[in-house]
Amino acid sequence: MQIDDTDAELIALLKRNARAPVAELARKLGLARTTVQTRIDRLLERGAIAGFTLRTGDALAAPIRATVLVSIAPRTGPAVLSRLRALPSVDAVFTVSGRVDLVVEISAKTTQDLDRALDDIAEAKGVQSSESFIHLSTKMDRRG
Repeated sequence: MQIDDTDAELIALLKRNARAPVAELARKLGLARTTVQTRIDRLLERGAIAGFTLRTGDALAAPIRATVLVSIAPRTGPAVLSRLRALPSVDAVFTVSGRVDLVVEISAKTTQDLDRALDDIAEAKGVQSSESFIHLSTKMDRRG
């Protein structure tokens, strides 16, 4: 889907604050309120905007986060993914190209919980190896 510069600017404004009133967005874009509402509706209909959600702050975030690089045996992807979905500490799983097959993001309240989560991942049938990286601090986060 093609979007013009105005739509791109509108999306950027909504990424910063999805609760911004349409009138405020219109003022910042130099457009009529109805024009901005029509653009938002069109972006939603075409799938450029999937929806609006709440992003929790650091006060609610698990204090310990880690990224785990996982290599799996051939043809075990569905079983490994099923196991990872069942683990409450797993926040996201990405398939990747390169020396590993999956990148898994996890969170934990304590180091014991983190240790347990890492063991659960490593022990999943089909997992050949895993390597974990504990996040120390966030320097930048552009995720919406």
